[in-house]
Amino acid sequence: MGDSDLKLRTKEYALGIIRLFSELPKRTEVQILGRQLFCSGTSVRAQYREATRGKSTADFISKIEGSLQELEESEYWLELLAESGFYPEERLLALKKETGELKGIFVSRVREVRSGYLVDVCKATRFLFAQLCGE
Repeated sequence: MGDSDLKLRTKEYALGIIRLFSELPKRTEVQILGRQLFCSGTSVRAQYREATRGKSTADFISKIEGSLQELEESEYWLELLAESGFYPEERLLALKKETGELKGIFVSRVREVRSGYLVDVCKATRFLFAQLCGE
């Protein structure tokens, strides 16, 4: 999945969270859960946006992991909304599915970048060692 596709997908995810929040019952306890979901669900896109503008590989990984944390939290709030009976689970299925898919994409992205990053670090270390040891 390309960067522009993921930007669009994470924005659509945030918009889905916003739409869900606007549909939630106005009971205090539901709104509290909804606000938590609103914050974590919309932060996924914000974190990813920051990641794409990262200053280094480590910065990129850190921001992507931030998106993953927000997705984990969003998944939790979605589960609570459904399991508490405050909102019909069948109306949450699409967001729950997208949460899981985005988590998978971000985990893969971190693994890909880390493996390339570690290869670069190893190459640089070998190069410096060779220079220092006169090899």
